[in-house]
Amino acid sequence: MQWILVLLGYIIGSFPTAYVFGQRLKGEDIRRLGDGNMGARNAYHELGHKIGILIFCIDTGKGILAILLAHTFGAPQGIVMLAGMATIAGHNWPVFLGFRGGRGEAVTIGILLVLNTQAILITIIPTILVLLWKKNVILTSAVLFITLPLISWWLEVPGIIISYGIALPILVGITHFLRARQIENPANTGIT
Repeated sequence: MQWILVLLGYIIGSFPTAYVFGQRLKGEDIRRLGDGNMGARNAYHELGHKIGILIFCIDTGKGILAILLAHTFGAPQGIVMLAGMATIAGHNWPVFLGFRGGRGEAVTIGILLVLNTQAILITIIPTILVLLWKKNVILTSAVLFITLPLISWWLEVPGIIISYGIALPILVGITHFLRARQIENPANTGIT
């Protein structure tokens, strides 16, 4: 049953939110629009502000759902964390779209919102202020993910959760790096 929760996390993550909205609203593959990313930021710019925010909320909900399901079935901490990572992997490399999806920031926020609620809620205030001031999602994500371990340490969050809260953004960063390289070399996008 435990590995089914990890697989279920991957399937939940694989739901291609921005792709579905792009097809419904514009009849386009969101990965062919804007920065080519299948995530909330690109949807915000290409499909409209309200749709981008809605996609962010749905993608955040994917992370929340995967962790809550694992907790509901009494999975041990390691399986809960693997289910979370699988959800990000599903979002970033969805089986339904040839393994080319988003970057996983919103899903990561959802996962950490359940596992490290108090620290996320404290960190979210300066994060939103930076977003409103600079209007730069990458800088905003950096503020969130860099300050989160410090706030977590201050709150005496268990070390395993702090480490996990560092590992997930590293996965997001690696995905961002790989996607940026694909944009530089469009022949590697994998979209036909």
